[in-house]
Amino acid sequence: MFYQILQKIPFRDAYFPEKRKKQTFPKKNYLFLLITLSSAITFQAVAQKVTLLQILEEGKQNYPFLKAKQAEIKGAESRVKSVKTDYLPSFIVQDQYTFSTGNSVNGAFLPNEGSALSPSGGIRTENIYKGTFGSFTTAMVDWKVFNFGKVNANVKAAQADINRTQADYENELFQHQVRIVDAYLVLLINQKLVEAQRQNLERALVFKQVTDAAVESGMRPGVDSSLAGAEFAKARLLLLESRRAEKVQRLRLSELSGHLEDSIQVDTMRFYSQLPVTVNSENTFLKNPALLFSQSQIDASYVRSQAVRKSFLPSISLTAAGWGRGSGVSNTDNSYRTDFGSGVNYQVYNYLFGLSTRWNLTSILKVRNDYKAEQFQVERFKEIFNTQKIQLDRQSREAQMQLELSLEQAKLTPIQLEAAHTAFNQAEARYESGLTDLFTLAQSVTTLNRAEVDSFITNGNVWRALLMKAAASGDLSLFLNQLK
Repeated sequence: MFYQILQKIPFRDAYFPEKRKKQTFPKKNYLFLLITLSSAITFQAVAQKVTLLQILEEGKQNYPFLKAKQAEIKGAESRVKSVKTDYLPSFIVQDQYTFSTGNSVNGAFLPNEGSALSPSGGIRTENIYKGTFGSFTTAMVDWKVFNFGKVNANVKAAQADINRTQADYENELFQHQVRIVDAYLVLLINQKLVEAQRQNLERALVFKQVTDAAVESGMRPGVDSSLAGAEFAKARLLLLESRRAEKVQRLRLSELSGHLEDSIQVDTMRFYSQLPVTVNSENTFLKNPALLFSQSQIDASYVRSQAVRKSFLPSISLTAAGWGRGSGVSNTDNSYRTDFGSGVNYQVYNYLFGLSTRWNLTSILKVRNDYKAEQFQVERFKEIFNTQKIQLDRQSREAQMQLELSLEQAKLTPIQLEAAHTAFNQAEARYESGLTDLFTLAQSVTTLNRAEVDSFITNGNVWRALLMKAAASGDLSLFLNQLK
């Protein structure tokens, strides 16, 4: 994945020293170079450079999506605490005051959607519609002392969800760090690309001025002036394009660090002073955070299925309650008093102790289907795990191959660059002596520019292939240790 991205990005030179023929510049060209170089030096001095490790730490601390994953972990931890409260008994206290009539007859009744309207009252031949105040205070303890492991299964499911969210965060953090390193490398290469294209523009400007002077003096045909102008315009376009790519990548890297800015300056560190060495990490991809996250999904889904299966089992509760009842109707002579004080004074008190068992036998149909659904989820996550395992194995082997080939290419680019410099110097000398035309010289300039680009492509390919290896292995230290 990373190597495919790498191949689509035009990189540039500065790793290998250039060997050029000494040239003579007009005074205004010296002034142009002086202004350009002084501006670049001033800009670099003002802007504070940051290292890769600093940006990695900033991205870890500031990137919003990582903060969202951390909040998800804290939410899962709170859910575990919430589920553990099911071990505790429920203690319910109620106190109510009512104004109602008290007519009643013998017989059973059904509650009204959970609200039980009391039918208690005197049984008389006539209805009395004069209302009285009443009071009712209760305190009830219901403790599920034995639940056949249902609460324990729910706690394990909540704890497995913590492990899943933690693995999800670790995987996202690792992938984010890989993206930061890749963006850092691309920005470094684009910075060197701007520098190389600026040098290319300076060469094109000198040739244009020399050619224009030769054409004006009649030493060269007019077509040379047009060709030199075209080469100069092309060099300017390449410089503008390289600057555009650099600014885009600068924004991309700052976005990943969590602070969006377009003036971030990065330290080249050792990326252009040395090349990495090959690393062997067979089967280390088995510890890749992506695989660990997939395994945590399997575990969490399996534990949830066990909790669903045990939800069918009954619960045995120990119950204790006490209550007091007051009414405007006297319990001695059935006399009615409508004042509030008569209703709130308790007339009777009661207590209750008991052991109860609740078991919804018909819920087995729903529980069985829910259990099967979770089992299919377990199977789904297992196949996702197997898919990622195959992909990471392939990426690890491909990255090792890419790293070895990139190192071989990096050994050849100095030869190519040296030959391009030699060809350029020879073409320049022949052009100045009138032995060749400007088109041949322009071709040598293009060849030199391409060789400079290739030197950066190969240098960048080595480091990004190493990054690809570290990404597939799930161990970023394979990359970072090369910088120590």
